[in-house]
Amino acid sequence: MKVICGLGNPGPEYDTTRHNVGWWLVDRLSSEWRLGPFQRSGPLLVAGGTVGDQTLLLLKPVTFMNRSGAALAPLVGDPELDIARDLLVVVDDVALAPGRARFRPSGSAGGHNGLKSVEAMLGTQEYARLRIGVGSPGPGEGLVEWVLSALPPEDEDAVLGLLPELVEGVRVWMDEGIEAAMSRTNR
Repeated sequence: MKVICGLGNPGPEYDTTRHNVGWWLVDRLSSEWRLGPFQRSGPLLVAGGTVGDQTLLLLKPVTFMNRSGAALAPLVGDPELDIARDLLVVVDDVALAPGRARFRPSGSAGGHNGLKSVEAMLGTQEYARLRIGVGSPGPGEGLVEWVLSALPPEDEDAVLGLLPELVEGVRVWMDEGIEAAMSRTNR
């Protein structure tokens, strides 16, 4: 089984914000792979099914970003899930320009509160993540206000234009692993 968790904030006021690009990709995966609508299950929205020969769960925590890890508690200790191999967490990244993305096999939270929460719950940094660039705030702009604001049209277009390539990258991750996804997708 593979699990892909897109981090974001619940509520329509956050739908178009930089912090929710992880949800954008997970929604795109569900649509492209015809996994049906997301259903509420406790602190998660869940969609799932089979893609190729892989059983897949798509998750969207409906906790706020800084509490995302709490929604992943059911994964901890699941004997059928190898966190390092079978979990991919999708997040926004202010260190990458819009239209850029990077798969990583592990690493620090890099100041991202959603990843800090995930790491605290999982008790490890050894899980794959896909960082989607949303650009960084300019001088005098606060980081919180930046990630909770909507992308301007040109940046939104750059992120949306990247999603088809990321769908393919996620499929490579599922079938061939993180190293193959990195070599074919990172830019």
